[in-house]
Amino acid sequence: MISLRLARPASSILRTALAPRTKAMSFSAVRFISTRYTTDHEWVSFDPNSNIGTVGITDYAQKALGDVVFVELPGQGAEVAQGDSIGAVESVKAASDIYAPVSGVIEEINETLADQPGLLNKAPEGNGWLAKIKLSDPSEFEALLNAEAYKAHCEGQ
Repeated sequence: MISLRLARPASSILRTALAPRTKAMSFSAVRFISTRYTTDHEWVSFDPNSNIGTVGITDYAQKALGDVVFVELPGQGAEVAQGDSIGAVESVKAASDIYAPVSGVIEEINETLADQPGLLNKAPEGNGWLAKIKLSDPSEFEALLNAEAYKAHCEGQ
């Protein structure tokens, strides 16, 4: 016969084993951020929860420009209309205007680009974003090209 010696009384073990297990519930906000494109090779990622669109140039645009050496950005708080020039990008090959893909107010600019313009080449659709715009008309975003339509546009050029 085998005898077990328990460190805790058997009644304590049974209470623990039979106790209802509760799971902590956690909720997180679900964000549906989507990206659209212009025929001028700008992108905007729109967060409908904050009504903010993050704007940049596409990978296609940075490849066409070559090594970026200077970026001119709009002033924070500036009001822009869709299609307005909001800055410029200069590279070793060319200079190109940046156009607002949506209307609104410039909430923030990527100040890192002043010291590191080459970030546009390294991460044009990531850390190389240009500005954040609080949209005045979110329907403008929906009218822009989705990824498939933008890809088809680039292939046709």
